[in-house]
Amino acid sequence: MAATDIFDQIIKGDIPSYQVYEDADVLAFLDLNQATPGHTLVVPKKHVTDIFAYDDTLAAAVLTKLPKIARAIQKSDPAIIGMNIMINNGAAAGQSVFHSHIHLIPRYADDDLVLQTEASTPEHPITATEYATRAAKIIAQF
Repeated sequence: MAATDIFDQIIKGDIPSYQVYEDADVLAFLDLNQATPGHTLVVPKKHVTDIFAYDDTLAAAVLTKLPKIARAIQKSDPAIIGMNIMINNGAAAGQSVFHSHIHLIPRYADDDLVLQTEASTPEHPITATEYATRAAKIIAQF
């Protein structure tokens, strides 16, 4: 197991948290840095750094819990009108705790939260050949 991080300590009960869901595979608790009210983190109990370390079994155990937890958050507050679900993988993607975790961020009318949700237009558009080459490189990895 990797060095103990804050989420490992929360899972072990060494650090208190505001838990909203727990089972054999995951722990979900309120993020202490609430982007919006109800912002929840879903953390696999098995220590994995990021999505690249998931195997099919862990992915099924963790990701299938998201709808249940998201519905509970939504039902907890009638003002919730949407939800962002995010995973940051690696420092370049904004990951700050290197124990995989999924953000469930409730959205409210006029919540003023700004997330980058649209791709920017590249300065030099990608050609069809470049798309085909990129797709072929990814396909070759399966």
